[in-house]
Amino acid sequence: MTSAAGIRAELKVTGPTDCPVASVSEGDTSGYALSRSMSPNEDGAVTEEFVFDDTDSIPDEMDQLFDYGDGSVYRFEREGGVGCPCEQVETFDCPVVDVQTRDGALFLTFHAPDVDTLRDVVSALREASGSVDVRRLLQSSSDESRDLVLVERGQLTDRQREVLEKAHDMGYFDHPRRANKGEVATELGITTSTFSEHLAMAQKKLMGAILQD
Repeated sequence: MTSAAGIRAELKVTGPTDCPVASVSEGDTSGYALSRSMSPNEDGAVTEEFVFDDTDSIPDEMDQLFDYGDGSVYRFEREGGVGCPCEQVETFDCPVVDVQTRDGALFLTFHAPDVDTLRDVVSALREASGSVDVRRLLQSSSDESRDLVLVERGQLTDRQREVLEKAHDMGYFDHPRRANKGEVATELGITTSTFSEHLAMAQKKLMGAILQD
C-alpha cells in the first residue's frame, strides 16, 4: 500500500453568490453545516441543514428544526447546480468535508489528491467568486502531517519569473553565492538596479503568500 500524499485544504471564500448561508452570516451570526443532500430532488432543489448561533437574522425560508448545543438547526432548500462554492469544489471529485460561515464568508475544508487539482479548484473558485484565500494546507506523510504553502505562479509577472529563474539557475541564492547581482543582470540584459527591483518585488509577493495569516 502506498503512503497517502493527498492535501487537506482550508479555503475562505468571501462574498460567494448563490449561497444563502453566507448572506445569513453577514451580521453577527455564524454557522456550520450539519448535512446536505448529495443530489437535487425532482424539483432540482438541494436540501441543507445548518446550525446557526443567532436566530434573529434567519430568513423565513429556513425552517427551524431543533436546538442543538449553543445554536439551532435550520433546514432549507436551494436550487441545485447553480455553481455554489461547495458544488464547484466537488466537480473536481473533492468532497467538501466541513463548511462554516461567518462575516459573510464561507470556510471550506476538503481533500485534494494532488497540488495540480488544488490549483484548479482555487482557480475555478476565484473565477466564479472573486476572493479566495488559502488559509491552511496540510499534506500527510507516512508518519506526520506537514504544512504546505500554495504559491500561485500567476502572482508574478513574466519578467519577475524570468529574473527569479535566472538567479536561481546561476546560483545567486546559493551559500556561498555562485553569481552576484551584476552577473545575473548581465545575463538577463538588464541593469543591476532593474534586476534588484524585479527581484525585490518577486520576493515580496512570495513572502506575502508564505506568511499570510
